[in-house]
Amino acid sequence: MKSTNIPRARALFLGLAALVATGTACARATSAGGADGAAGAAPVSAAAAAEPGAPADGGELPLKFEGGETGPDITVHDLMTRLYIVADDSMLGRQAAGPGGVKIAEYLAREAQRIGLEPAGENGTYFQTVPVMERRLDSATTSLAVDGGAAPLTLGRDYMPLPRNMRPAFPFGGTLRGTALPVVYGGRFGEESLKPEQAKGKLVVFDAAQGPAGQPIFQFWARGDVRRYRDAAGIAVVGLEQTPQPLIDFFRAPQTWLALTGSEYPRGATAMLVTRDAAERLLGAPLAGLKPGAAGRGTVSASAEFADRPAPYPARNVVAILRGSDERLRGQYVAIGAHSDHVGTTDEPVDHDSLRAFLTVARPRGADDELRRPNAGEQARIGAILDSLRRVHAPRVDSVFNGADDDGSGTVTVLEVAQALAKQPPKRSVLFVWHVAEEAGLWGSDYFTRHPTVPRDSIVAQINIDMVGRGGKDDLPNAGPGYLQVIGPRRLSSEYARLVEQVNTAGRHGMRFDYQYDANGHPDQYYCRSDHYMYARYGIPVAFFSAGGHRDYHQLTDEPQYIRYNNMRNTALYVLDLLRTVADLDHRLVVDRPKPDPEGNCVQ
Repeated sequence: MKSTNIPRARALFLGLAALVATGTACARATSAGGADGAAGAAPVSAAAAAEPGAPADGGELPLKFEGGETGPDITVHDLMTRLYIVADDSMLGRQAAGPGGVKIAEYLAREAQRIGLEPAGENGTYFQTVPVMERRLDSATTSLAVDGGAAPLTLGRDYMPLPRNMRPAFPFGGTLRGTALPVVYGGRFGEESLKPEQAKGKLVVFDAAQGPAGQPIFQFWARGDVRRYRDAAGIAVVGLEQTPQPLIDFFRAPQTWLALTGSEYPRGATAMLVTRDAAERLLGAPLAGLKPGAAGRGTVSASAEFADRPAPYPARNVVAILRGSDERLRGQYVAIGAHSDHVGTTDEPVDHDSLRAFLTVARPRGADDELRRPNAGEQARIGAILDSLRRVHAPRVDSVFNGADDDGSGTVTVLEVAQALAKQPPKRSVLFVWHVAEEAGLWGSDYFTRHPTVPRDSIVAQINIDMVGRGGKDDLPNAGPGYLQVIGPRRLSSEYARLVEQVNTAGRHGMRFDYQYDANGHPDQYYCRSDHYMYARYGIPVAFFSAGGHRDYHQLTDEPQYIRYNNMRNTALYVLDLLRTVADLDHRLVVDRPKPDPEGNCVQ
């Protein structure tokens, strides 16, 4: 699932590495050996030994598992076999437009062919190439100055242009040039009190966006509507002081972005983060007391240049079809998908057990919890956990974000469903899409729904599976066997919402549905954070299933030995039943709720 803390989950880890370097929580391993080398297989807990695929809370399975060829039935054995391949270190964290992304796409295409699915990508293949470019800030030609250039600001210290284009609902980036730009105060970003016409042709300076608790946040793209000020010359938002230095360095490095064109990608003003002092220098006045629309006392000269080139590796959706059995209905599709990518590797390896001890105490929701320094009591608890792990584990240096749960679990669950369905196809056809670059901003699903390889209006429903491998009580307090979060079906189709419940009851699946994360305005915004929304924006009913977050979310510790495979199997069997039920209906799902604006901001 896409993280909302900062643009790339890798940068989240860089912030954590800064804590690691202090020795506060996660001391580097001192043993010899290369990155990711296991110093011995992890022990199997007694519960796991008695019930393979179901580690006790806090337990784990072996580091390695080789199960051979998978069969047509959905089994714990087959799920483990697939996931230990997909989340292996050799996949290099499956980063989109990277070598790991190429490897996972090729694996999925081979499996789709072996199962007997039809290729539904481009040119008779299973692949749909998503246009991803690499963009680098040109520091030599980037400048920002006030008073006719007499008072230059320092790149990286006073201001930082953001070289990435986010997904279309949040467009920004591009070239900024101006020798006498007027400046206007926009108020606090996210409150949108400045009228768009007041911003046209100007550099708009905003005070820091605010988080849920009123704290200033630097990831301003998580608040407000950037498109509202698309006619501004540029946008400067206070928040650079809150930005860790590793993230500033990250912004200066090459960034990948989805290269949509023309009306597909609404234009957006160049955006930058600035310090409060820099903002006041740009406006020529303190921010305190200024009202939105207040004009700056002078003009600004600015230049922000970016150089683009194709990404070094292709980013590819994997698309396949199981043709329906009913000649009248096989031209309609029930889509099911998961995202195949994760966030790659880091050049800041750390000791695996030290990191997990830190997360258990100080970040129990992984990347969904703010990174912070643990207090003295927490440090003692971290030390005690690490001591207990050291009694059974040798140090293991880790540098691969394996993404076993996010979203290796969804990726292999879709494969298992495909292989099971192939024995007896339903009436409607089934469209399988393993989306790429969800972690970068839902790029693969964005591109596929703009350029579907089947008619878009022939897709009657979509099922999205993201993070279904955990759900234990040590992951979430209210979780446990059968726990499953449900998001989205009620938003477009009350019939779909009823079927979600009816299938569970009639099939005696015993799933315990949690709808709290589908509440309107929920701060986690899960409805907007995974690939299903790219379908929902076009009025296609969606159902998103997840077993929820945990300490290893977007961390190096998200590995297959911590997965609860029995829970995964139960989820897969339920999803198989739901998919077949929708695909065998004698009518299309009824859409009886308002459809969103396909180019608008997602609203939960």
